[in-house]
Amino acid sequence: MTSVASVLPYAVKSVLEGDSVTLNSGVTEIMGDDLILWRFGSENTLIAQINVMVSSMTVYDDVPDGRFRDRLKVDRQTGSLIIINTTTQHAGLYQLQTNNVIKSFSLTVYARLPVPVISNNSSQCSSSSSSSYCSLVCSVVNVGHVTLSWYKGNSLLSSISVSDLSISLSLPLEVEYQDKNSYSCVLNNPISNQTQHLDISQLCHTCSEVHGCDTIEPVIRLVVTALMGVAAAAAVVLLVNDIRSARG
Repeated sequence: MTSVASVLPYAVKSVLEGDSVTLNSGVTEIMGDDLILWRFGSENTLIAQINVMVSSMTVYDDVPDGRFRDRLKVDRQTGSLIIINTTTQHAGLYQLQTNNVIKSFSLTVYARLPVPVISNNSSQCSSSSSSSYCSLVCSVVNVGHVTLSWYKGNSLLSSISVSDLSISLSLPLEVEYQDKNSYSCVLNNPISNQTQHLDISQLCHTCSEVHGCDTIEPVIRLVVTALMGVAAAAAVVLLVNDIRSARG
């Protein structure tokens, strides 16, 4: 069959994990003498077969290693392969073989993206703090094949990309405390993105706003002085009582 079949260029497909994907055979209706084979991976493992002449359709969803179990369907009219509830394990090469055509597919399955987290990365302030900038960091965990970026409005400020799987990323940013511009942190892969907008008023506070550094020390001194005065007055009362007792 393969010796007379024409070989078509690779078709590239991308899908989010959990979604379904259809690998189209490219025909509207299979013929009465067609034999259709679907194979997966570098070892060309047979995962589905349609033999029109004997009216049989078989799905081998337990191979390889059971990753296709209860996830494969074949369209009886067109011979297209349908993968439901995809996972990253279903990424790879697929091959369709018919009497006349060999067609290959490269499938990429992207994990669903988490929403990035923006946090304050400033060191603990003190009464001597004088910086006018707020230090922030945007972070994500357990991601792969993604780009993490800071935007000021629609303008890209900085970004970092990773091709590894299950890695943690963080990207710093410094803004002025009184900055009124719009900032956002965006995590994206080729087919989806997640955005977290920065609320400067919530995350960025001056030292005096958070800890009252400009007023707390005088207040403490005032309280201590008052307590010392109360203690001194109590001591005087005790001394007078002792003197009266002694005279009595």
